[in-house]
Amino acid sequence: MINFTITTHHNPQRPTMRNKADMDNVDRHRQSWPTLAIPWLLTLALILLLPPMAASAAEQRQIVTDPTGREVTIPATPERVISLAPGITEMIFALKRDELLMGTTQFSNYPPAAKKIPRVGSYVLPDLERIVSLRPDLVLATRDGNPRQLIQRLENLDIPVFAIDPRNLAEIKVSLLALGSVLNAEDQATALAVDMTRRLDRLGEITRHIKHRPLVFFQVDAAPMVSIGEETFLHELIGLAGGRNAAAGGTLYPRFGWEEILTLQPEVVIITSMAGGQSPEKLLQMWRRWPQLEAVRHNRIHVVDADLFDRPTHRLLDGLEILARLIQPQLFSSELDNFKEIE
Repeated sequence: MINFTITTHHNPQRPTMRNKADMDNVDRHRQSWPTLAIPWLLTLALILLLPPMAASAAEQRQIVTDPTGREVTIPATPERVISLAPGITEMIFALKRDELLMGTTQFSNYPPAAKKIPRVGSYVLPDLERIVSLRPDLVLATRDGNPRQLIQRLENLDIPVFAIDPRNLAEIKVSLLALGSVLNAEDQATALAVDMTRRLDRLGEITRHIKHRPLVFFQVDAAPMVSIGEETFLHELIGLAGGRNAAAGGTLYPRFGWEEILTLQPEVVIITSMAGGQSPEKLLQMWRRWPQLEAVRHNRIHVVDADLFDRPTHRLLDGLEILARLIQPQLFSSELDNFKEIE
């Protein structure tokens, strides 16, 4: 539970905090926070040359505890916000606070308006000098991806960082509510969280009495062949959609050879559209070479939009509903199939 303890006062000193990207383009969410080689004096000089921020944004502050358990002092009314992850950018737009966004990271492409926001580097290697030049009064980060040293340097430069850490659907709701609180969008955040709960409950009613849960292989990369383990939100989605994860186990992103896949005999194969950077048709052709696979014999190989499955945001509910229709198609009438598969 997030405890937002609020203290309002004038011109306080912000405390210094005491306080993870790529596994072959897949394990970017679990790496440690790498070291950044950025000249400190150059950054400090840049700050000194910048014009002072308006006092109105800095006068009143509140002390909050973010979803990672860090206590941070932030503006009561943020005016210049930077997002350090595409998922956070999506959430800010969903909260209707995109007018606050001064910068975001590479691949922040949803909604389309997000493409117009200035870039501050990549998700795993943001540009500290670029961030500072945009004069943010609040930076929104993710614990599972952004470099730890960057966060520490921003805090040392008197720029507060509020971090989220959504690893499943429940924590996505927590993150939405937390961002809604700090961005003064509580009503919109609550509406999004309620909608997530409603859709989950509805899907649960539909899938509650299923008799067979097919074995599902979820492919997130092609060279090498990579799937997803139990400690991922995609594993959670497969279960909620009425399937069994063929790659369930302790390894976060397990690798497979075709011999292992032939032994597994998945009944359904789901491939994200960004796997290996190849076209959907090529991704499908890789599997169609193996007619001895049950999923191939029954034409149950599907390519889906990676953006609906790769980012821990409320849009995972769209991905979940697509997944349920692919895994348990007999439970849904054709008029409910309002998704478009990539083929």
